[in-house]
Amino acid sequence: MTIRTVRPNRGQHFLPRIHCLQKLEAMMVEMQDPKSGVKGSQQKLNVTTIPHVITGKDIIAWLSSKMKATVEEAQAFGTMLVAYGYIYPLQNHKTLVLCNDASLYRFQTPYFWPTQKWVAEDIDYAIYLAKRNIRKKGMLEAYEQAHYNHLHKWLNHKWDFIVMQATEQYKAGRERQKPDRVVFDCQERAFWIVNRPPRRTHSALDCGPERLIDPNTEEKVTFDLYRRKNMFYQQAIMRSKVKSSVSLGALVKYITTYKNHDPFLAPCVPSNPWQTDHDAYWTLNMRQVDVPTKMRVERWSFSLFELLVDLRGRDDFKVFLKKEFSGENLAFWEAAEELKWGTASSMSTKAETIFKTFLAPGAPRWINIDGRTMGLTVKGLEHPHRYVLEAAQTHVFLLMKKDTFFRYLKSPVYKDIQKKAQSPEAHNFSPSQLEQNAKNRSPGIHPIILWQQEEAEKAKAAAASAPVDVKAMMSKIDRKK
Repeated sequence: MTIRTVRPNRGQHFLPRIHCLQKLEAMMVEMQDPKSGVKGSQQKLNVTTIPHVITGKDIIAWLSSKMKATVEEAQAFGTMLVAYGYIYPLQNHKTLVLCNDASLYRFQTPYFWPTQKWVAEDIDYAIYLAKRNIRKKGMLEAYEQAHYNHLHKWLNHKWDFIVMQATEQYKAGRERQKPDRVVFDCQERAFWIVNRPPRRTHSALDCGPERLIDPNTEEKVTFDLYRRKNMFYQQAIMRSKVKSSVSLGALVKYITTYKNHDPFLAPCVPSNPWQTDHDAYWTLNMRQVDVPTKMRVERWSFSLFELLVDLRGRDDFKVFLKKEFSGENLAFWEAAEELKWGTASSMSTKAETIFKTFLAPGAPRWINIDGRTMGLTVKGLEHPHRYVLEAAQTHVFLLMKKDTFFRYLKSPVYKDIQKKAQSPEAHNFSPSQLEQNAKNRSPGIHPIILWQQEEAEKAKAAAASAPVDVKAMMSKIDRKK
């Protein structure tokens, strides 16, 4: 690898995680301590004897003893060390996982640690691949060959320089002793596996786009900065505070309520589709289904938001409101949602329709909101935008939450759907059945197709509920005659 003395500024890439990396490196220093660290030994790799080799089970045992953690937690932490490139495997180098067996590993040299902030540039990677191509006589791995071809096309104007550098590094490496040469090759390969992983694989060092402002630069202290800080602190002091006991009580209540509905804390019934490749869970919980599951119906009772988010629950709520002749509030809430998330081209038309249907004096489905909110909403509709109905929608939502929602939970409509709700039995698939499920895996319905089906159903419902023009119908009949 090209050795550099001038270090580029790569601080903003690692600034969000620098504290985490420093903790990892402190643990690495303890692991390499000659007295209390992980004991290494010489091991034969093919024909060459490699010094300071450690096994995966020794690393996990040391981490478990040091951190007073379980074997599973120690293995997960060790896998993170491998993913960041602090430990690298000697055998299966493409799998950056710490195995709890006799697999061989080595500690990465501190020169290649992430906090050194070396930029993994394309030219350095091209030199490494060219050198490896010379050593392997053109027999690169599939992902390396793909990267090599891409870089050869991308850096064609510099390829002579790249090949010359690779040749010189290859000759210099031949002068080392074979164990040192093998160790350095493994270290370099581990660095590039982390920084240039095979395609369709995740790298722990992935970061977002470059920031336009360098966070490491010092901000000039001005009068305006002090003024803004003073305003911020004043607002912070005036902000209402909540006792920690109240916050913890609300958190405990939320966890207790949603515990059985969290797939990480409770099993999915009938089976987890990501583990069994069986789509029964998705089929039973589709947006529009005749008979929902008991877990789904139970979730509707948590809050009005949960009820309205589920389209099946919203339809059931509409049936209840229709019986009470008070469906205008929900209709207005749905119209406001359509305006908020609809296309910009139809915004003016939708706003005008909503005004004529719900807000205008003598409107067919007039909603009862206070005068101040009505005035603000009507004034905002003169220049409509996505959130022009936010205040009125919030007011209507609170009205339904305080009154209509609790009456719905006590109504025969909700109790009837509770009785009809199905409770599927859990699947117990054997290993052979799991393999068969994986072979027969279906791609499922695309979300766009589901959205198109919902729009078609909405259009049919709107056409069915629209008033019939008797004169137009009679004129059509006369034309046919």
